[in-house]
Amino acid sequence: MIANASRFIIGGGVVVYPTETVYGLGANALDEQAVMRVFQLKKRPLSMPIFLAVSNFDMLQKVAEVTRDDLALLDQLLPGPVSVLVPKKSVVPDILTAGSPMVGIRYPDHETALRIIDLAGPITSTSANRTGSPSPSSFAEVSREIADRVDIVVDGGKCKYSAPSTLLDLAERKVVRPGAGLEKVLQAIS
Repeated sequence: MIANASRFIIGGGVVVYPTETVYGLGANALDEQAVMRVFQLKKRPLSMPIFLAVSNFDMLQKVAEVTRDDLALLDQLLPGPVSVLVPKKSVVPDILTAGSPMVGIRYPDHETALRIIDLAGPITSTSANRTGSPSPSSFAEVSREIADRVDIVVDGGKCKYSAPSTLLDLAERKVVRPGAGLEKVLQAIS
């Protein structure tokens, strides 16, 4: 299942995958056409950026500009239910970030998600739902309209947190969106 999901992503497809927060839509985050498919599946306006997910700090440094101080802080928070807003590198397509020089990055603490990303490289990290609908936190909650239009749905059981990640603006050291992992973030930046 994991190898199949990774193959679909490498081939330009879209998969639904589990994380510790909610189920996500995964596509090659560095492939504009694959990213466009995610926007279309979600019926998401192109003005709303999509995060990307990595499976280690080396991969994170290939897509984002981070300082040694940033990495020291990230080492306290990741992997985990936290997303960070950081300056993107040119390899990250503008469609993913809605033209912003910043990119939201997730490094999930979920074995299945990490194994898929290890095999496929950086993938999109956005909830597996239509924009404005509830985020699915179990395989059963993934809507038919999403499940029927992706290449594969990977069942990872119930998500540990069943809530979106906390978003931290790394440069400003401030929380932009509270969510799962908030207490840990507040302790790390205080």
